[in-house]
Amino acid sequence: MKRGFRFSLPVTVVITAVGYVYVSTVFVFVDQWFGLWSSPGIMNAVAFTGVAIACVFNYAVAIYTDPGRVPATFMPDVEDADNPVHEIKRKGGDLRYCQKCSHYKPPRAHHCRVCKRCVLRMDHHCIWMNTCVGHANYKVFFIFVLYAVIACIYSLVLLVGSLTNDSAKDEEESEGSFRTIYVISGLLLVPLTVALSVLLAWHIYLILRNKTTIEYHEGVRAMWLAEKGGDDYSHPYDLGAYENLISALGPNVLCWVCPRSRHIGSGLRFPSAYEKKAGASASK
Repeated sequence: MKRGFRFSLPVTVVITAVGYVYVSTVFVFVDQWFGLWSSPGIMNAVAFTGVAIACVFNYAVAIYTDPGRVPATFMPDVEDADNPVHEIKRKGGDLRYCQKCSHYKPPRAHHCRVCKRCVLRMDHHCIWMNTCVGHANYKVFFIFVLYAVIACIYSLVLLVGSLTNDSAKDEEESEGSFRTIYVISGLLLVPLTVALSVLLAWHIYLILRNKTTIEYHEGVRAMWLAEKGGDDYSHPYDLGAYENLISALGPNVLCWVCPRSRHIGSGLRFPSAYEKKAGASASK
């Protein structure tokens, strides 16, 4: 499902930053290091352009893909033997119900105060995308962050290489002409690379545990309560590292870095560790 276009200042800032990094990398860093029309220059320019296109494309797909809406007809079936996991409210033990949307919440769904609706398998609301990251666009969001990290590191390498290159050009003239571009690019790329790398590492951790950001914070509280009561807590949707990767990125390894999400299902029901254990016990 696609979303309509809405102007967003943070999205405009991201697009502007991407454009600046691309132009400075190709037309300054590559040109100053190799010469833009030399064989190494053309190869690096083409390679960086490919990474930049992949980054922008996945960013656009993540923005315009609806993260997942709860059907108005959704009703949890507590008598369904094939679905042993039913999430309940912390207080009272009733099935989770959204008073603002006036419908029951499927497992892992949460209400977003910014989007003003419930989102399937909600991870978080991203102001830099002007939408939620949820069931339908999580993989594309993750791939976008991956390509963004690669692009930032690649650009930094070219920046440093072009600065340290011992060429026959007039060094003082070159530095004076592009000093401002190098300073702005450094101030932009260094914190951006660090921030995006931390974000990528965080979501790799979440994928390996089959958690969302919301579930991580809820799990910390649940673990504390369980330990306080002398019990053990385990995340119900953790199927093991490999199966967690498949559930997030798809069964075809070659398509893990492609914005395809045919494997995700409806978002109303998710395999659980309890089902896995029950299946293993039945097969013995």
